[in-house]
Amino acid sequence: MPLKTLFLNPPSFKNFDGGASSRWPATREIESYWYPVWLAYPAGLLEGSRLLDAPPHHVSAEETIEIAKQYEFLVLFTSTPGWTGDHKLAEAIKEANPSIKIAFVGPPVTTSPDRALNECPVIDFVCRREFDFSVVEYANGKPLDEILGISYRKNGQIAHNPDRPQIENLDRPNLPWVTDIYARDMDVTRYNVPFLLHPYVSLYSTRGCPAQCTFCLWPQTLSGHAWRKRSTDDVAAEMAHAKELFPHVKEYFFDDDTFNIQKARTIELCEKLKPLKLTWSCTSRVTTDRETLKAMREAGCRLLIVGFESGDPQILKNIKKGATVERARDFTRDCHDLGLTIHGDFILGLPGETKESIRNTINFAKSLDVETIQVSIAHAYPGTEFHDFAKANGFIINGGQMVDEGGHQLAHVEYPNLPTEYVLEMVHRFYDEYYFRPKAAWRVVSKAIINRDLGRLYVEAKAFMKLRAQRNRAVAQTKRDKAATAAEAARAGA
Repeated sequence: MPLKTLFLNPPSFKNFDGGASSRWPATREIESYWYPVWLAYPAGLLEGSRLLDAPPHHVSAEETIEIAKQYEFLVLFTSTPGWTGDHKLAEAIKEANPSIKIAFVGPPVTTSPDRALNECPVIDFVCRREFDFSVVEYANGKPLDEILGISYRKNGQIAHNPDRPQIENLDRPNLPWVTDIYARDMDVTRYNVPFLLHPYVSLYSTRGCPAQCTFCLWPQTLSGHAWRKRSTDDVAAEMAHAKELFPHVKEYFFDDDTFNIQKARTIELCEKLKPLKLTWSCTSRVTTDRETLKAMREAGCRLLIVGFESGDPQILKNIKKGATVERARDFTRDCHDLGLTIHGDFILGLPGETKESIRNTINFAKSLDVETIQVSIAHAYPGTEFHDFAKANGFIINGGQMVDEGGHQLAHVEYPNLPTEYVLEMVHRFYDEYYFRPKAAWRVVSKAIINRDLGRLYVEAKAFMKLRAQRNRAVAQTKRDKAATAAEAARAGA
């Protein structure tokens, strides 16, 4: 028997969606959680294991420590914003269960394994990049010095074993179906994303992304740029299986880095999904052509998450998006014509951002008029090209702190003539200008009526407005603090 293993997406800030598949770790404006897909794979390869996804199941740190007493091996998925809390939790687990072995996985330990091992002595080893087989081999008794892709302490020094090759065969039985682990260990009704139907289930059909976006965390740290795909037969078989496992689920979501990046494969998969008569959604780039979108729609696709990022052509070039404003408009027009819903993602504070480019992005978003939007503050995650750029130019402030004491996003990249408080203020103005248009407001309300989801809409709107007020107060306080500092400096100079 392997070591009795607990795979943990740890408790953190309230409403914090922080790791194990969240692409933008933070406390959400509206409580929402993504599935811990990365942890589900090795959990399905080890007999006697358990996947504990603490945040959506509202499992406290104290309860987690008690649960961990029952296990011999802990695999904890950490995130950059959650690192300090995860470190303290691991120490408490080790104190309560001194014999437990602890491995950390995730982007922070991939980019800075030495720092992780030096700052948290209770960690026995960390896994760099994909960790599926590394933790499974350890649980099955393989010595540390024989496991590829890990870093650990050896004779008082930190040893880095050679990198592990990326997994090429993603099909079962080489890797399990994550939906089996969801059914075994999780309550799918606990997972909520405002723009997806509830309840929903997410999974991957590919790993990696060949795009070169400078800010994107996953391809640069965990999944890699090499695009690897499951066979369409394996994906369709898991979807049919999931339909039997979760008859109450309203929507399935392909949370791939980029689901439809290869036209022929997408159309082939759609032909196999069509007979299942499922409602599903996925990620998409604006480079997807109309024929592919049409095949997706006919196979049951409802919604696309699209990273528009910016409406300023120069910003798109700066971040190596590989897309243009004009192509984004054509793509959106095709989606509207075909009846595909779009959730658009935008980021303020990317390299080269100015007050004018922010205005361009807000106007661009309103002209697209997609169903829903998310506006994020640019985060320069360690390990990304964006982080290297910001650090080299002295643009990172506040010690690189990404979240406040509640886990909410903080602007930690500041450019000349573009104060962070202005960027934060424009995030709110972006939302206000977009959603307080009569057309947009009515669309949200009418959809809630049709889906019999008015209660959910009320809860989400109340949470959003509360956080909006808190952030506005924070912006005002920052302005007052800066004004006071400037006044003090002026008096000192006089």
